[in-house]
Amino acid sequence: MKFLNKIFSFLFILLFIGNYSYADEILDLYKHLHANPELSWQEYKTSDLLAEQMEELGFSVTKRFAKTGVVSLYRNGDGPVLMIRADMDGLPVKEKTGLDYSSKVRSLYTNKNEVYVMHACGHDVHMAVAVGTAKELIKNKDKWSGTLMIIFQPAEERGQGSARMLEEGLFEKFPRPDYNLALHVGSTLPAGKVAYHKGYAMANVDMADITVYGVGGHGAYPHTAKDPIVLASKIVLALQTIVSREIDPLDPAVVTVGSIHGGFKHNIISDEVKLQLTLRSYTDEVREKIISKIKRIIRGEAISMGIPEDRMPTLKLRDEYTPALYNTPDFVDIVIKHIKNSIGENNVFEAPPVMGGEDFGRFGRVEPKIPTFLFWIGGPSLSDWEKFEKGEISIPTNHSPLFAPDPVPTLKTGVSAMTAAAIGVFNEPR
Repeated sequence: MKFLNKIFSFLFILLFIGNYSYADEILDLYKHLHANPELSWQEYKTSDLLAEQMEELGFSVTKRFAKTGVVSLYRNGDGPVLMIRADMDGLPVKEKTGLDYSSKVRSLYTNKNEVYVMHACGHDVHMAVAVGTAKELIKNKDKWSGTLMIIFQPAEERGQGSARMLEEGLFEKFPRPDYNLALHVGSTLPAGKVAYHKGYAMANVDMADITVYGVGGHGAYPHTAKDPIVLASKIVLALQTIVSREIDPLDPAVVTVGSIHGGFKHNIISDEVKLQLTLRSYTDEVREKIISKIKRIIRGEAISMGIPEDRMPTLKLRDEYTPALYNTPDFVDIVIKHIKNSIGENNVFEAPPVMGGEDFGRFGRVEPKIPTFLFWIGGPSLSDWEKFEKGEISIPTNHSPLFAPDPVPTLKTGVSAMTAAAIGVFNEPR
């Protein structure tokens, strides 16, 4: 079986190279990017390499946009402006894949602690596919007309990169797109397959910090104190009623307390407890409901315990906010039609939405709104997927130290799908 898999992989590589003369270059680029990840807002070497790649293809390139971003433009006659986005940043994860091109990189995380860095979410795939798509579109520029805008975005993992690019005038200093496209590699379908969802496909993601204040004292005399640990416990339980009792069951929502810290000694009642939450939703209305109800609960529970007004709990939302991704249904239909024509209808699937976050959706929320679509490509090898379906193995998910897409079929599918989508969009009647 292993021998047959090797033969299959070899034939697949030959097919890939036969279809794309630059396939070995894209594979080499992917492996280089994988072995040399950079954290959010530190993507300097990555962006320089990508800028060089795009300049060699004849794109007009702007480097260091929004600190480490790259904006590349190729004007090919009259027609719509299509933006394709690829994200660049890695994660503070120590790679355990054992690949010969695995990352050994260490870097300062938020300029404090040195950590290992890995492309554990597949951004290396996204970048390599974007360059491969650019090569393919330039090679076939007689088949489309319009303006191709390929951007390499920083800090997706912190939910900040798209916001900063927009704040610094991405759609004012450069042509405003008529359409936005992106893809994401995942572990929920095998390499060679594409999945999509119309409408809300990925969630609003908020990280919230609650500080619960009390009145400290001796553990032997609790009546003389106001115990913030007891109050925090009541808050944690009360927060569970938001989704179960205050949000419409047909509106997806998540309120998870991921961390609680308070006190430092057995016999001391602390005066402070800190909670860390993740909040997930799709619509802005549900997001605002969740936030307002958290504020009401933390204050109400504090009042019930007699906490003084100047010691009321506080809620702080971090700026690493990711807005929900809304895939414009009509635009999805157009793109998927062309992807099916390219890789085969039997390789394209409609999938349910997920509660993960992706800041690409922010590009479509500007006014007037821009048709936007992010689709998924599979990463696991076919042999691993067969074992997974038999229950023999598990598939490492995104953000896992074992996350390792099968590169050749994954890249081939990404380039094929994105190229077909782009040519189709450029030629679609307006």
